[in-house]
This record gives sequence, structure tokens and C-alpha cells, in this order.
Amino acid sequence: MARLTKILSVALVLCFAGIAVAAASDDDDVITKKSHHDVATTLDRLEKIVKAKGITVMARVDHAKNARGVGMELRPTQLLIFGNPKLGTALMQVDQRIGLDLPMKVLVWEDAKGTVWLAYVDPKELAERHGIDDDHAVVKKLRKALDAFTTAAAAKQ
Repeated sequence: MARLTKILSVALVLCFAGIAVAAASDDDDVITKKSHHDVATTLDRLEKIVKAKGITVMARVDHAKNARGVGMELRPTQLLIFGNPKLGTALMQVDQRIGLDLPMKVLVWEDAKGTVWLAYVDPKELAERHGIDDDHAVVKKLRKALDAFTTAAAAKQ
């Protein structure tokens, strides 16, 4: 039973990862950037940047490792989950349901051609989804920060 639960958990994670990847090419609400590094290096760089800004890293999920754990294959795919409770709480005070989408997440994966990508849901979309004005100061701050963090993590230097 435990093995079945683990297999189902990984299957769900892989499905969600697939949704995020598919959305990156079809959905303007998902910001996608090409990285000049492999998956692990891109996420290492992002994690270092986030921590340097005093932002809490909640988890790093290695989807490919989890897939191998149940005898399945997946190209390198990792997710970083991080947030600033002060900013997240300010949005949750407007509508607590945004907690479904917080903390922030950035997915990094290698496609079939070996190109590495990173993607995240635009905070503007998250705000709109929960009836929060996309002109809210925290939404603006999150958009600016995520753009800077992910651009730096994916950059050549």
C-alpha cells in the first residue's frame, strides 16, 4: 500500500510538472525563460539569489529523482518553493485563498532537445485569480523580484 501511495504521489507531481511545461508554451500567464546552465546549476543559482535576499526556501523538489525512485524516467526537472511571509501575508489579508498559490514556485526542466528552461506563474495572474488588484504594491514587488531573480539565475555569468 505504501508503494502504491508513493507511485500515485509521484504520478501526480509529474502530471503537475507536465501541466506547467505545457502551460509555458500556451499560456501568457506563465513566464518562461531559457537558461544557460543545466537544471541543477540554474536552481542552485536561483536558491543562492533568493537566500541572499533573505527569502525563505521552503523546499526543493527533484521530480526526476522522485521518478527514478518508482522506476520511471524523467528528464532533469526540479522545483524551488520559496517565499517571504511578510509579502505573502499582505496578499492573504486581502484574500486568504491566494494561499493556494503561495509560496512562489519556479520550475526548471530540460526539454527533449537538451535546452534548459525555467518558468513561474506571473504574480499578476495569481492576483487576478483571487480577486486582488494586479496593481497592488506587493504584486508589483513580486513581479519585479521574480523577473530579476530568474533572469540572473538563467544568465550566462
